[in-house]
Amino acid sequence: MPSSLLGRLGLSLPLIQAPMAGVSTPALAAAVSNAGALGSLGIGASDAAGARAMIEDLRSRTDRAFQVNLFVHARAEADPAREAAWLGALAPVFAEFEAEPPPALRTIYRSFAEDAEMLALLLELAPPVVSFHFGLPPQEAIAALKARGVCLMATATSLAEARAIEAAGIDAVVAQGIEAGGHRGMFDPQAPDDALGTMALTRLLVRSTGLPVVAAGGIMDGAGIAAALDLGAAAAQLGTAFIACPESSADAAYRSALAGPGAHHTVLTPLVSGRLARSLANRFTALAPMLAGYATPDYPRAYDAGKALHAVAKAKGEPGFGAQWAGQGAPLARAMPAAALVETLRAELLACRGRRDGEAPDPVAASFP
Repeated sequence: MPSSLLGRLGLSLPLIQAPMAGVSTPALAAAVSNAGALGSLGIGASDAAGARAMIEDLRSRTDRAFQVNLFVHARAEADPAREAAWLGALAPVFAEFEAEPPPALRTIYRSFAEDAEMLALLLELAPPVVSFHFGLPPQEAIAALKARGVCLMATATSLAEARAIEAAGIDAVVAQGIEAGGHRGMFDPQAPDDALGTMALTRLLVRSTGLPVVAAGGIMDGAGIAAALDLGAAAAQLGTAFIACPESSADAAYRSALAGPGAHHTVLTPLVSGRLARSLANRFTALAPMLAGYATPDYPRAYDAGKALHAVAKAKGEPGFGAQWAGQGAPLARAMPAAALVETLRAELLACRGRRDGEAPDPVAASFP
């Protein structure tokens, strides 16, 4: 099963660069794909026109397989009283930068489950891989994409979510451990969370489903990829490892924070966007005590306030209110071009497999696992 997924996608390395909406770029994804792994774009924060531009840009840079990722979150419910209280609680922080919070919150991202234009675009362009985060789209959308030959993947944080993914006819499941940076992919953010780690979740899904499993969360080097493969994963998905690449769109402050002490103290917080996400410790995560008595608005409406606060603070020279997502492996990040990072990961993986087998690593081997 693992080799069939790699073969279908034409990969020479069982490595996926995580989509990372707002950080991944066509240049980053193309560099990864051209190096034999699977490059990815996060288009969940884009409309159909923006997604078209990114996909066409990426296709102009590579003829290899790539992934695009969509958000399939539940519809956000406006709650004027709760949102007014939230904005009021943030007002003193805005005032620090001589600004006021927005007068009201907006739903800034449309869920793919309700985005007919995005579905039409994907059916037209048929990207090689489409993946889903936060849930699954309607069965009609899944069937239509599969009919176009698109390989489908979806994130699971639990066995129950993985079984729903398998029942829906999705081709592979991404096992997102609690270590992962960025948004936790739970289908229901209000449900109990067993907070399974990447390795435990990966093995559980390998043993309990018939799907190829992609391990995601805290993996930063070839040794981590090898560990995931040894547990039966078809591939490993790395996100934080690629943030420091020059092809990513991370700004200088994000890169500096990734290389700083905050990388050793990542925090799961709903404050920035309204859903739990793992971030570098920064000025925004430090607001937790002040905001402890307030109910966070629904995702992505809370993100409207978070982005506004980041904008006014950054304009005054304070970058610490950005969405600086990163996984628990953040201190292991390495700043190098994406193609060089992929080749470094390949060499590390080969070395690990050689040591495991008691043989010298074969530098030209290209068959995994």
